[in-house]
Amino acid sequence: MRGALGVGGLAATTFAGLGRAQGTSAAGAGDPRPIPGGSPGLAAALGELFHVYAPGIPGLDDANAEPSTITDFDGVVGLAYISGMVRRTNTVTGEVLDLPFVDSDMRFMKGTYRDMAGKMRGGAFAFI
Repeated sequence: MRGALGVGGLAATTFAGLGRAQGTSAAGAGDPRPIPGGSPGLAAALGELFHVYAPGIPGLDDANAEPSTITDFDGVVGLAYISGMVRRTNTVTGEVLDLPFVDSDMRFMKGTYRDMAGKMRGGAFAFI
């Protein structure tokens, strides 16, 4: 990745893949419980409620909004909003394009949580 990385806002495309991927199994043992609710600003913009908040993004959520995407969780959470540039090189033609890497919401969570079946578990999660 080239260019300076900076703090940016959220792009609607960041949240396009938040739903359960097709072909995955239904919630069950081991699956974490999602946080109740979600960002009203994102729901208004995307037309659907996602169980995520955008802490500190003006017009979306307060800086003190919940950074975790799972509930009954005890651990650490890291959160960054990243912007910059990426270089794409066509391996056939050699054409090089510098493209913006805009407003990506990246998070990690590591700790213990209560799963959908009520059992305490440990785990690490990433959100990109």
